[in-house]
Amino acid sequence: MLVIKDLKKTYPGGVQALRGVNLELSPGVFGLLGPNGSGKSTLMKIIATLLEPDSGTIEMDGVDLITRKDHTRRMLGYLPQDFGLYPTLTARQMLDYLAKLKGIRNKREREALIDALLERVNLASEPTQPLEGFSGGMRQRLGIAQALIGEPQLIIVDEPTAGLDPQERVRFHNLISETASESTVVILSTHIVSDVSNLCSRMAIIHQGRILSLCTPRQAIDQLKDSVWEATVDREKLPAFKSRFNVISSRMFDGRARMRVISKAQRPSEEFTPATPILEDYYLEVVNQTAM
Repeated sequence: MLVIKDLKKTYPGGVQALRGVNLELSPGVFGLLGPNGSGKSTLMKIIATLLEPDSGTIEMDGVDLITRKDHTRRMLGYLPQDFGLYPTLTARQMLDYLAKLKGIRNKREREALIDALLERVNLASEPTQPLEGFSGGMRQRLGIAQALIGEPQLIIVDEPTAGLDPQERVRFHNLISETASESTVVILSTHIVSDVSNLCSRMAIIHQGRILSLCTPRQAIDQLKDSVWEATVDREKLPAFKSRFNVISSRMFDGRARMRVISKAQRPSEEFTPATPILEDYYLEVVNQTAM
């Protein structure tokens, strides 16, 4: 169990990145969902011992992760948003170097581990290609491989699918799902709602440094039962509809505006038909309410 209590962080200049974050995370994949600048990466860096909080505590199974940084780093697997690579190395050489840093000194043990990791992330067929030639998806798969070195109890992945094509995103989702176990906490920090919907058993929404919601994706969707409506109207009518209704999203399609609105009491107007709620509706509703 990972327990975060009253975590606060203010950057020079007065920017409050975290304003008293409280979370309790059990083993499994946990989604931290929020827009850019919401405090996600700050929280991830603090958990990964890369940044000091102003106040608050982080404990895992009773161990203080802030004061015992060496212990934290031994039991941590971390894939940051910008995963740096040595471009002239191969995937095998990169993993070998990182395994040494993780304290795996026995050469045969490292070789067996690297073979298994490369196979697991579907990079075993790229033994001699320099990393500078890797695609974005291949880089992310290598990032997961290095995060799994040392059988970590806590794995953090920060914005892992940003920029990936649909096929690589599916492949990455499968990797994350296979990584979760009964003893491993996996934190997926992202602004992409579908990542959380597809992967996470529990989730939180963070915005402006505060946790706004903590639930399962199913609980989130159920809160909007019979409350989401959809309509397609002429572009010029969109401002009037936005002033009258709680519009959570609008997209242009074939020159017209396709809107989704929240109305828990009744049909907003005759233009609207009932829509099946999705997690993105809930996320946008929570974030939009905070911005008002």
